[in-house]
Amino acid sequence: MSKRMYPFYFIAAALGLYVVFAVVPSLMGLYYSLTDWSSFTREINFVGLDNFKTIFSKDENYMHGIQNTLVFTVSTIVLKTVFGLLLAILVNKGIKFKNLHRVILFMPSIIPMLVVGIIFKSVFEPQFGLINEALRAVGLEQWTQHWLTDIRWAFKSIIAVDVWKGAGYIMVILLAGLQAISHTYYEAADIDGAGAWMKFKQITLPLLMPSLTVTTVLNLLYGLKIFDTVYVLTNGGPGYATEVVYTQVFSQFTLGSYGVGTALITVLFIAMAALGYFAVRLMSREEQTG
Repeated sequence: MSKRMYPFYFIAAALGLYVVFAVVPSLMGLYYSLTDWSSFTREINFVGLDNFKTIFSKDENYMHGIQNTLVFTVSTIVLKTVFGLLLAILVNKGIKFKNLHRVILFMPSIIPMLVVGIIFKSVFEPQFGLINEALRAVGLEQWTQHWLTDIRWAFKSIIAVDVWKGAGYIMVILLAGLQAISHTYYEAADIDGAGAWMKFKQITLPLLMPSLTVTTVLNLLYGLKIFDTVYVLTNGGPGYATEVVYTQVFSQFTLGSYGVGTALITVLFIAMAALGYFAVRLMSREEQTG
């Protein structure tokens, strides 16, 4: 009888750990987001929704960070999915040294963000950076920019760096999905006289929907909690041009305004849960109809 109870002991232990390390901290964070908790006083007073009113106030800069976070998330989802799918299709074909190509394309995703930041700070450097030097070499000096210090280009540059780093990871997931598609579908399509676009539309895309659902959710969650790329490259500058939610959270905790910082985390958590849920529902519906 005691041996039969072992699985229940493990389940109870797992649930206990989940409650202690996940549920309780979440509830504590929700409580502190409703207080004026700060490093300037030992007293913690309940202030209700005041912190959230501050976040959504037009007089504050928090909405700009939320907007940047959403723009970053949508942009990187689309770009990494498109480039990742194109790369997956290319390396899935019978080309020479295809395994080497896969490794090279996947390599950026495992490079630490600190190293990526150091590399691209030199690449984007206005005077001697690789991009501007290449533009000058081909006679396009008028296209040179201050990529990380110009308000018009700083956020776009961060998005480009993130796409460069993450497209290879998405490629690997989609490549696994492509390799799971049976060749018999394509052979039957060839017999019916279908072209490349029709095969992609009617066979590849519908059968790849489970993998696309996974990559979309992963990109969504990653994009909403973006911090390291922005912090390493611009630290939210110039001005507040590249501020995102987590850089604002970092700033608030650095300044000792813990209540507002926790409220920002709460807003982001709710957004991640809601958008993740609707993304899975939407992609699952597309998968079924496809």
